Amino acid sequence: MNGAQAVLDRISEFHGHLGPFVVVGYRMGDVANRALGADPFGKTALVLAGGKPPRSCIVDGIQVSSGCTLGKGEIAVVDQGEVAAIFVSKADGRSIKVKLKNPVLERITAVPREEMEALAKELYSRSDEDLFEVRLEV
Repeated sequence: MNGAQAVLDRISEFHGHLGPFVVVGYRMGDVANRALGADPFGKTALVLAGGKPPRSCIVDGIQVSSGCTLGKGEIAVVDQGEVAAIFVSKADGRSIKVKLKNPVLERITAVPREEMEALAKELYSRSDEDLFEVRLEV
């Protein structure tokens, strides 16, 4: 099994299925790890997508990749009408906002249900630049 498939299997096992929003959340957490460090106790996440599926599925992806979890009190979820998350370093207060680009969101919302898993796999393999607007603050 290749590395990508192992990660997709892990995401699917945690979430219960593989869909675009959980993969987007995973990728958001991965961006935050590279910017702020991978310590699962070293950052918090504020998810701006709200708590209603399917957009809220990004929360599970963020938990899998970033180590920020609801159980540790490191994730808050609010509805700001955008598929985005803000991660903050506990050590120095640096933050990064990772927002899904509108054309990608439009594609996700337009795809038929039977094509969701294939789209999730495609999104996993795309570059950060293709998927996200990223703003790092110090």
